[in-house]
Amino acid sequence: MSKPVSNEYSSAILSSEKRFELLVTSISDYAIYLLDPNGQIVSWNAGAQRFKGYTQAEILGKHFSLFFTEEDLVNKSPWKILEQAAKVGRFEAEGWRVRKDGARFWANVVVDAIYDDEKNLIGFAKITRDITESKKAQDALYASEEQFRYLVQGVTDYAIYMLSPEGIVINWNSGAERIKGYTAEEIIGQHYRRFLPPEDVEAGLPEIALNTAKLEGRYEHEGWRLRKDGSRFRAHVIIDAIYNDDKNLIGFAKITRDITERYKTEETLAKANAALFQSQKMDAIGKLTGGIAHDFNNLLSVISTGLEVFGLGALDSRQVKMVESMKRAIDRGATLTQKLLSFARQQPLTAKAQNINKLINSFEPLLLKASNSSIKFKMNLTADIIPIKIDANGFETALLNLIVNSRDAMPNGGAITVMTEKVRLASHDVGSLNEGVYIKVSVEDTGEGISSEVMPHILEPFFTTKEIGKGTGLGLSQVYGFMMQSGGDIAFDSEPGKGATVSLYFPVIEDSDEIVELTEIEDLKVLIVDDEPDLIITATELFRNMGYTVLAAHSAEDAIDRLWHYPGISVLFTDILMPGGMNGIQLAREVRQMNPDIKIILASGYPLPALREEHGNMDEFNFINKPYRLADIARCLRAPDVTHELAHS
Repeated sequence: MSKPVSNEYSSAILSSEKRFELLVTSISDYAIYLLDPNGQIVSWNAGAQRFKGYTQAEILGKHFSLFFTEEDLVNKSPWKILEQAAKVGRFEAEGWRVRKDGARFWANVVVDAIYDDEKNLIGFAKITRDITESKKAQDALYASEEQFRYLVQGVTDYAIYMLSPEGIVINWNSGAERIKGYTAEEIIGQHYRRFLPPEDVEAGLPEIALNTAKLEGRYEHEGWRLRKDGSRFRAHVIIDAIYNDDKNLIGFAKITRDITERYKTEETLAKANAALFQSQKMDAIGKLTGGIAHDFNNLLSVISTGLEVFGLGALDSRQVKMVESMKRAIDRGATLTQKLLSFARQQPLTAKAQNINKLINSFEPLLLKASNSSIKFKMNLTADIIPIKIDANGFETALLNLIVNSRDAMPNGGAITVMTEKVRLASHDVGSLNEGVYIKVSVEDTGEGISSEVMPHILEPFFTTKEIGKGTGLGLSQVYGFMMQSGGDIAFDSEPGKGATVSLYFPVIEDSDEIVELTEIEDLKVLIVDDEPDLIITATELFRNMGYTVLAAHSAEDAIDRLWHYPGISVLFTDILMPGGMNGIQLAREVRQMNPDIKIILASGYPLPALREEHGNMDEFNFINKPYRLADIARCLRAPDVTHELAHS
């Protein structure tokens, strides 16, 4: 039989339980009460009465579902809560609850299952806290953040997004997608350096931008950026560093605006202003130069007339030489005057509809003579050419000036290429030219190039970088004056040490009658091949007198290139002995394979028997001995070609 518990010990235990009960019932910030296993309320504290509005007498024995909203009752939420608490021992959640007066409040709810010593469920302990004010503050913050998110997302003119401290994209707005072309799924998680051109990435600009923003709080820049499709756009970029309350860097806010149109407008305006300034400057210099040239021309006329009168008298040999020397000086002065007048746009021009390719081909031998043996001369004339209205002599002089300048820029040899091309220009792309279609004639060399200091003065008369006595400085000035009179303009593209390209832009003919008249004229074409420029010039004049358009080549390899690029050549007139890997006979046989219909004439200073001994039989070709005359060439042109006859038999 167990020993009975003393009254003093029992009283101590009851006092402890009483104190705990008093503690629970007096708490007013939390609703703490007990439920039986079925959810009936079996205890009630002051906090429960304050939150819910029920007195203990009103609520004991009632089901705790009384505090739930209608939608929760429909969903059986009270019973599901008890079921989960009984199953796992605990349930915790937040949700709406209902007071006695029907008002709702937001509650944090904890339900703990209570078991006896034998693990039997005897009920539930339920703790509820009214967190309505906290919920309102949280909702207000969420609403503010949501509004801000909608604001940022709705901006389409700016790319607004965040970067991690390492530069990784962590969010993306619709403006960023529109400007850069990437969807959020494609770009989030990628480094923002992919938006920068390779040259900026190589220069370390992404890292410089983030470091600047980190150290100074902000980075601002204007430059080129890349879209998803690889195209470039001009961007204004701002990067702001973002810190938390502890002053730790948590990332960067990046704002990018596409300013391409503004940039193009400003660039066009700058070009227009520069062209206007250049035009006004050159006009002023031109007026001054023209006046000086006219006065100088008058003075030369007086001196020239005086010398003519003086020469009518009896002169000794010394006086004759002096007069001749003075006449030569007058001639040089007259040439100088003509160049000045050309720059001043006071040189009379006779403009006619011309096919620029035919015009260049017609004086190609003269262009070849202007270069030298250490320079490779090439022609790249496009077939897609529209007629232009131009003074042929003025154009020949202008082109010759450009060839000579290129030659002088390559004292150790190099290459000169003459090119033609049809181009479409926007307004002020080149000088003051309006929008439209132009024929572009370019002379490209591999010479010394033009420095940025020299470039602004290159068209000014008497400006030259050559040594004293090596040039007048009027070559490019004359070209400029000719282009202005022709309604075109001139442009330069050069870097020191990387050669130079000078381009002449001519407006095309818009009168269809002139175009038809020009295209109806078909002429015969001859290709003259000789390594001696003087012999090419002589042969050119002979063929021109017979109505031929002349193309020239100074080697067999160059001749084959001409034949491929210029269809319609009907005559090949070639020297036999030439430098290189192919002589004239080998060239003739290869050309005959390319075009059986072409007329081939071989020329040489050696007699035919000697040539046969060295090169074998060559009777299938017409042959002419040097020096030849017009009648000799005409006879060969009329003579039948053996291979030609066999090819058509």
